Amino acid sequence: MSGEKFADAVTMVNAYLARYVRQTHQEPVALDESGYAQLHQGTTTVGVNVLEDRGVLMLFAPVIPVPPVGVERLYRRLLEASFVQTSDAAFAIDRTRDEVVVRSLRRLSALDYEEFEDLVVTVSQVADSWHDELRREFER
Repeated sequence: MSGEKFADAVTMVNAYLARYVRQTHQEPVALDESGYAQLHQGTTTVGVNVLEDRGVLMLFAPVIPVPPVGVERLYRRLLEASFVQTSDAAFAIDRTRDEVVVRSLRRLSALDYEEFEDLVVTVSQVADSWHDELRREFER
């Protein structure tokens, strides 16, 4: 919709990252060689990951560590919340870090800056709003 054309997904997302950090008065960031960068939105760190081989952009933010007990109850709570309470995001488990994250996936081919910005805000707001509640309920 903006009329911008980019050579590839990495160039596009780097342009969106540059615009985002300018608007939010943050230090410049760019995707690393693996297609990953981090943004700050409020108190949350949002991971931005270009999965070019899959044609998608994944944004995610940590919420809480997976607790050692009550995991089945936690998973049910997360699935129920992901049904309608997380907007365009959903809960997931980052197996390598053993933590609950909020994540959102979007096709790279149709992504414009406004959607990128909305996804960053949505992921960070959902992570922030659920952090305290889940921590109280499932803290280690």
